[in-house]
Amino acid sequence: MQGENIICFSKDWNEDPTSNHHVIIELAKSNRVLWLNSVSTRAPSLGSGRDLRKIARKLADFAAGPARVADNLWVYTPLVLPLPHNPAAVAVNRRILRLTIALLRQRLEMGEFQLWTFLPNVADYVHGLGESLLVYYCVDEWSMFTGLDEQRTAAAERALCGQADVVFAVCQALVDSKRAFNPEVHLATHGVDHALFAAALDPDTRPPEDAARLRRPVLGFYGTVQDWVDQDLIAYLANRHPEWSILLVGQIRVDTSRLASLPNVHLVGRKPHADLPGYCRGFDVGIIPYVINDRMKYVNPIKLREYLSAGLPVVSTAVPEVARYPDLAAVATDFPAFESAVVRAIAGDSAEARRQRSEAMRAETWQRKVAAVGDTVMDVKGRKNR
Repeated sequence: MQGENIICFSKDWNEDPTSNHHVIIELAKSNRVLWLNSVSTRAPSLGSGRDLRKIARKLADFAAGPARVADNLWVYTPLVLPLPHNPAAVAVNRRILRLTIALLRQRLEMGEFQLWTFLPNVADYVHGLGESLLVYYCVDEWSMFTGLDEQRTAAAERALCGQADVVFAVCQALVDSKRAFNPEVHLATHGVDHALFAAALDPDTRPPEDAARLRRPVLGFYGTVQDWVDQDLIAYLANRHPEWSILLVGQIRVDTSRLASLPNVHLVGRKPHADLPGYCRGFDVGIIPYVINDRMKYVNPIKLREYLSAGLPVVSTAVPEVARYPDLAAVATDFPAFESAVVRAIAGDSAEARRQRSEAMRAETWQRKVAAVGDTVMDVKGRKNR
């Protein structure tokens, strides 16, 4: 897919990189892309310092106008009312977005354009913006997120799927779920920046100081520490093995005081994406300690391919998408099994095993995955225009 104009509803650009970022950055290498920061999936809490800071940041970003972050990629924060389920607010936002996008298209010299969304809550705003094609890229089962209205979110996503020309989903369970609302649903599994993470195999790659100083072995995790991270499991491992260090890298959005009180658990906060290969260099095992619930069958952890590209042995709770890689990752169904899998991973690791894990991910790049998505989009567009 080349030479297309793309306007995309997405999460906020300045948040931790996820599939939204990787897909759009890849598309922007050969297309002109305008990324619209989140138009709100939930109403903010005025008692939340985090929400108030986010509002202030969004107002500042809106005032600054579209920011060019790459040759063909602009980021803009639209000014909308953060009341996603209020009919009056939706009506106002619809008018605001129509005018905003019209002005931005004129400013950025975008003619015919595709409208993409990674968010489920924009069904009320699409098809009035002038798009030639609507693409929904589904990365999770949004209705199961804590803090979102389950029924309203599910209804909004059903409406969006029904309006979309093509839907992509990041795991087979999501494909099966969304195909009930649109026959044009395609699997688009995550990719990986293999070259970036394979740098962890280079002896010249040094772990950051907060990782390098830890007692080995180090069980490492990076990602947002949210309610889906199993703190009970982490505490179990830390207490059972005081000789292990457990390093958690990422923004903390839940109470982790219990973990912080354990001497061999280290929470170091959010770090730049470019630093993650260095942290992988300091890990002995990459762990995916997710709470197993109904939502987990729809989750496809990007970190799985990143850990493996870095050569790490991987131990995970029973996330179905991880279980698809039985030769590359160990999956445990309870705490003792997780502990045993970590012991085996440490004992069985070697430089050759790390090289083989990394090589297994060489073909799983974002470049290849997004190219396949682009081929499908252009096929759908061609059929629509006949």
